[in-house]
Amino acid sequence: MFCRLIASFFFIGYFPVAPGTVASVIAMLILLILKPSDLSMSFILLFIFLLGVICSENIEKRCGEKDPPYIVIDEIVGYFTAVFLIEPTPINLFLGFLLFRFFDILKPPPIRLVEKRIKGGFGIMLDDIIAGLITNLLLRIYLMVS
Repeated sequence: MFCRLIASFFFIGYFPVAPGTVASVIAMLILLILKPSDLSMSFILLFIFLLGVICSENIEKRCGEKDPPYIVIDEIVGYFTAVFLIEPTPINLFLGFLLFRFFDILKPPPIRLVEKRIKGGFGIMLDDIIAGLITNLLLRIYLMVS
């Protein structure tokens, strides 16, 4: 039950429509409200990533399904990665949300390659982290030129 709670991010993954997008919105709202420091965010990211790998792996093995749609802890970590060390203004967080969802849904290379080749909990988490890293890079470029 603990792993299902974590992997579904407190059962948000069971939302009937677009649970990954709903989880990303929740992640954005968490950052808007709490505004964690960079150091806190580093620890949060690492902790949620490790917990996500363990719990996603556990759920995948128990249900026998590859990356079940109710696992959304990867969207939380991916979105947090997307805006990591970016000034948490509402517009930056929203742009991060839009870009992250774009990359997470379309899965352009190398994201799709990682999703297909790396199995288990680590694979579930890693493709979203890569989508988050690409988003973070593009946000940084945008903020430098704007």
